[in-house]
Amino acid sequence: FLEYDMHRCLFNSSDMKDIEYIYSKHYNKEEVIRFSSSLGKYVGYTKFGVMAAGYWNKDLEGLRERRADKE
Repeated sequence: FLEYDMHRCLFNSSDMKDIEYIYSKHYNKEEVIRFSSSLGKYVGYTKFGVMAAGYWNKDLEGLRERRADKE
């Protein structure tokens, strides 16, 4: 089994406000959960990911830290 996390920034224009920060967790080549700075919350893509997103979205301090990662 292989698990990995990915941090990336998408640049849609030259304006720094348009940068989108994405943090995602993968398991066995499948994206399980993703945080997107444009949404400001986690979204799950598997049964476990949906459950984890519900839990992590309730952690306001954790969300605040993840949002700050964009800066």
